[in-house]
Amino acid sequence: MAVLELMSIGTSTGVVLPKEVLSRLNVSKGDSLYLVEAPDGTYRLTPYDPDLADKMAKAEDILRRYRNTLHTLAK
Repeated sequence: MAVLELMSIGTSTGVVLPKEVLSRLNVSKGDSLYLVEAPDGTYRLTPYDPDLADKMAKAEDILRRYRNTLHTLAK
């Protein structure tokens, strides 16, 4: 478990993530992280945009259902 300290950064409050955490998240300076609230009220920090994942799942469903139609249109 890593303990993170809140610090002032200009007029905002920020947190510095240890190198090990950045490595495990596979992110580096300039990348985006998403703070997602779980149904049980806890929070999760993730490099994956949950909205994009939902949209991609819907797109894959459409591609699967209309595969033949899209194949014909691509000709």
